[in-house]
Amino acid sequence: MKIKKWYSALVITGLCGLILTSCTKPELDESQKEIGIIQIIEHDCLDEARKGFIDGLSELGYKDSGNIRIDYQNAQGDQAVLNSIASGFVQNKKDLILAISTPAAQAVANLTKDIPVLFTAVTDPKSSGIEALNITGTSDIVPVEKQIGLIKKLLPSAKKVAVLYCSNEINSKIQAEMAADAARKFGMETKDYTVSSTNELQQVVEYMEKSIDAVFVPTDNLVVSSMPIVSKIATSRGIPIICSEVASVKNGALATYGMDYYELGKITANQAAEILEGKNKPQNMPVQYLTDTKLTINYEIIEKLGLKIPDELRG
Repeated sequence: MKIKKWYSALVITGLCGLILTSCTKPELDESQKEIGIIQIIEHDCLDEARKGFIDGLSELGYKDSGNIRIDYQNAQGDQAVLNSIASGFVQNKKDLILAISTPAAQAVANLTKDIPVLFTAVTDPKSSGIEALNITGTSDIVPVEKQIGLIKKLLPSAKKVAVLYCSNEINSKIQAEMAADAARKFGMETKDYTVSSTNELQQVVEYMEKSIDAVFVPTDNLVVSSMPIVSKIATSRGIPIICSEVASVKNGALATYGMDYYELGKITANQAAEILEGKNKPQNMPVQYLTDTKLTINYEIIEKLGLKIPDELRG
């Protein structure tokens, strides 16, 4: 009987130990650098930039759960959640913060002057108010004039272009102005169609004026994340979409001259490594840009719209 009691006590003690162990959060290795990654929403471009950043760090010897610990959080398009994530990163005193997209960078920018902050997939840091001594990164500013020029090459008779974007994204407003200037050079005019949520997209696209010849979509996080929906409606109306990045072409837009967001993320990783190694500081590091773009065409959409590709655009 004594043996049974002793054995039972041992089992209970062991179970309690397991419960305590499972409920105890492992302590952070002090040698690890903590990197917070904040992202506004999930879509291919931002995801590729994040992947490029993490892979780039790994290639440079910074591996997650090794000498660094990455805390990745996504706001899923909710501004309040975005602000909460940014505040949490600052309060937890991350060693470095990566903000992916203009809204994410804006959320972090005014919260800290001490933590190094990098951004990527930001169109115009200066106009977006993302300037401070502790902030730098990589811009995804796109060749809007070149992209608008695609409309004239694919639709020589085009006169009116709808610019579809979220009214809450300053990066999109900047590109809408660039698109208007570019359209005038090609003898066209633009009309802005703005939305504030994904719930408005379907109705806005369905009720675009009949005089609209094409739609231009900038690097707008809300619209890009819903490109399959936008494409389905626009294509059914016979309206082609010229976009600003390759992923949207894969998701139903007609064409673009776009950049490689994965490569943009890797460039940002190089900046992060310099900061983590103490070799440089954000205030001494200029914002970097990708100048190479490639033409991407959705041949399925070309066929659906009954368009022909001019010889100069054929690979």
